[in-house]
Amino acid sequence: MRIEKWKDVLGNIKDNFQVEDEGSIHLDDEGGVDIEYIVFKGPLGRMRLEFITKPVVLDKKMTYSKRIGSETKIDYVYSEDEKTNILNAYKWDEDKEDWAEIDASSFED
Repeated sequence: MRIEKWKDVLGNIKDNFQVEDEGSIHLDDEGGVDIEYIVFKGPLGRMRLEFITKPVVLDKKMTYSKRIGSETKIDYVYSEDEKTNILNAYKWDEDKEDWAEIDASSFED
């Protein structure tokens, strides 16, 4: 999903539904991951959408030894200017009292 489409979806949610929580999180893992989220009461009940932006993986370097018992280490090289975006949708599961992921492929254009 493109950033412009995400902004349109956010605007539609704010106009049509009761927003419970909204915000963003920055994680330094995996080259710097930004997560924007919104929690709202939708037609299916309590829902959460997450728009995740992270850098593209350019290369994967594996360090290992052929000796028994040695460890393997994988280092990733991330792009500084190319980003990828992912949309995750969740529905609140009352029985488990946790978020259950919804297939978000129907939301993408």
